[in-house]
Amino acid sequence: MSEPSPPHAATMRALAGSQLLTALADNALLIVALALLAERGARAWMDPSLRISLYLSYVLLAPFAGARADALPKGRLIALVNLVKLGGCGLLAAGAHPLLAFGVIGLAGVYYGPAKYGILAELIPAAQLVQANAWIEIATVAAMLGGPLLGGVLLGAPLWMESLHTVPRQASVAIGVLCVLAALCATAIPPTRHGAVARARPLRRFRRQLAALWRDPQGQVSIAVTTLFWAVAAVLQFLVIRWAETVLKLPLGGAAVLLCCLAAGVVAGSLLAARFVNAGEALRVLPAGMALGLAIVLTGQVTGLRAACCALCATGIVGGILMVPMNALLQQRGAALMKPGASIAVQAFSENLASLVLLAVYGALLAGRVPVVTIVIAFGLLVIAAMLLLQGHRRIQHEF
Repeated sequence: MSEPSPPHAATMRALAGSQLLTALADNALLIVALALLAERGARAWMDPSLRISLYLSYVLLAPFAGARADALPKGRLIALVNLVKLGGCGLLAAGAHPLLAFGVIGLAGVYYGPAKYGILAELIPAAQLVQANAWIEIATVAAMLGGPLLGGVLLGAPLWMESLHTVPRQASVAIGVLCVLAALCATAIPPTRHGAVARARPLRRFRRQLAALWRDPQGQVSIAVTTLFWAVAAVLQFLVIRWAETVLKLPLGGAAVLLCCLAAGVVAGSLLAARFVNAGEALRVLPAGMALGLAIVLTGQVTGLRAACCALCATGIVGGILMVPMNALLQQRGAALMKPGASIAVQAFSENLASLVLLAVYGALLAGRVPVVTIVIAFGLLVIAAMLLLQGHRRIQHEF
């Protein structure tokens, strides 16, 4: 796969570099926060609450995020978001509750998605959107590979610490350095279009934008798929760790390594999608959604480490094949219907609201002591059922 040609290559290098560093920090920080919760003796349902504290901000502030992202140079906004994340790392280092720190990160992070994908829609030609999205997803997934490993190394490696109790706090300081580097990369992104913030009736304006994207035939399909994918992915990040600890008897560090298998699969799937699919043919990949659900179900059946790695890698491959073209199609339709930042805010609202719901369901299942294998299989069946409904709805649309 080739990178977008100049001058777009410089934009992609700056954006992908910033994305890699900030996502690396996010994934490492999650492992550190889980360790801090374990130190506090937190109950199992508190783990998904970390993400819930993030997504709650994304949902509540979505009506304002798109307008703010379109009102500022998006590279500068990404830099500011990373500096606020640095503040969240500082809160963890100071001993604040992990939920509070993640809530602060969420207040800034709500603007990150509209800025990041808005840059793609504004500065990258439509013909190169699938490739550009693939590079962003590869940077994200590379961080999913390295982030848990980095978090595990930072928790175990500092031999100069006198007490393990101080390790997670000082690890969060090291992660803060990544946020600073991500902010520096973002300053190299070329300026995007921007103007005054539209202040009149933001909630009404957001409702119109939400309805416009969900009523558009192609926008409806793409946003439904991305919403389902990211909601399930939000749960899988925690579910894989707990499944590995429960079924495979791995410690937290070892369980985090399994996330690398999932991430490696997504990289491979993203490369395949970028090589063989363009934005105009994005709907061809919808059958991969069924394969994704089946792969999750099969993952719940395995009990050996090697089989688990293979199953998670397969899950990632079909996820990458599905996700990259759907993102590109959604950006095209969003940019055609409204400003880029507004369309990404609508996407973020939908995805994070669904993530909140599924994480709450997952937390309730844990609180109800439902076996973790049953939860894995149930989420796989949910994906299959949702994709069947979506494809049935598309067939009805075509008939009428």
